[in-house]
This record gives sequence, structure tokens and C-alpha cells, in this order.
Amino acid sequence: MRIATATEAKNRLSGFIDAVRSGETAVIVDRGIPVAQLESARPVPDDAGRLARLQRSGAVQAEASPLPADLLTRRRPKVRGNVDAVAP
Repeated sequence: MRIATATEAKNRLSGFIDAVRSGETAVIVDRGIPVAQLESARPVPDDAGRLARLQRSGAVQAEASPLPADLLTRRRPKVRGNVDAVAP
């Protein structure tokens, strides 16, 4: 939990927002008395749990085999003639 005065929070607001976004809570104090609490407006996402739910629902499938190591470095094939973005 982060604790700061209003002046400190104002001067480092983006840092406080980053901390809150990652699940931390921030408390702002005025003369040592807590006056505000910043916490995430939504729960921190659980990527592993979300992926499991998507797999159970059939929205995504686990990969059958690993992708080729050179997949992103391969040259794209050249396109000849006119090509439409949407196939008929």
C-alpha cells in the first residue's frame, strides 16, 4: 500500500495510477489522517484463468504444435496482379 500526502500524490499522480492499475492500493493523507483511497476500478485480469475459460467455452483452442521459429522473419509471398481485400 502506498501512502502519500496530497501534494506528493499530485506531483507523482502517474506513478500512483500505474501502481493502482497493477493492483496496489494508494492512500492519501492530510496531516497524517487518511482522506482518500485509490484502488482499481476493476479487478486485475487473470490471464491464465481467462484463457482456461475461453478454452472451455470453445472460443479458442490450445495449439496442437509449436509455431515455427522463423514464422515472423519469413519473407511474404509476392502478390501478382490486382488483389481485392475481400474475397467474393
